[in-house]
This record gives sequence, structure tokens and C-alpha cells, in this order.
Amino acid sequence: MGFLGNIIWLIFGGFAIFVEYMVAGLLLCLTIVGIPFGLQSFKLGILALWPFGQKIEYMNNAPGCLSTFMNILWLLIGGIWIALTHLLFGILLAITIIGIPWARQHFKMASLALTPFGRRVV
Repeated sequence: MGFLGNIIWLIFGGFAIFVEYMVAGLLLCLTIVGIPFGLQSFKLGILALWPFGQKIEYMNNAPGCLSTFMNILWLLIGGIWIALTHLLFGILLAITIIGIPWARQHFKMASLALTPFGRRVV
């Protein structure tokens, strides 16, 4: 199911989401201040490309209060809007029975979009 789910995801919008995250990451990396946020956008983009079969876990050596501060800044600047978009698409897909696997992937991406610092995609 993972490979087939990824292929269907890629055809029906996954590649467009991937390109959006990569362009946003490149634009954020143009400034020195935006580099950490650009790297997190790349992390979201990689998950958006192949979400089936990947898990999100907390890092063992998370930077502590710096990670918390960066998550709060990320949330205020744009993370809340990204998470709400994934939540909306997840709810729309969950209405149909066939869309439930893709809705679960949007919910997974929404949780990472809220607090990407101190987490990694495995």
C-alpha cells in the first residue's frame, strides 16, 4: 500500500506541494536569518513527496529552549497556516472512505507543520 499510496499521492497533488515547500525553502535560505526555517521547509517538502511509510519522531538531542523558541517563531510566522491547510485537506479527504489514507498523511504533515524543530522524518 505504501508504494501505491505514494504514487497516487504524487500524481494528485503531492508533487505540487513538494515544489511549493522547496521554493519556500529556497526563498527562506536567501537570508542568513531564514536558513533554519528554510531547512524545516525542506524537511516538510521531503515528507510531502513520499509521505507513506515515513514516521515523525522527536530527536534525542533536541536543542531544548532554542528548539522551543524556534517552534514558537515558526508557528507565529507561518506554521499555523500550513497546519490549518493540511488539516482542511485532511478533513475533506476523510469525508470519503477512499480518501482516509491520504487524510491521515495530511494530519501527519499538519503535526509536523506546527512544530518542526526538534523532530525528524524517518
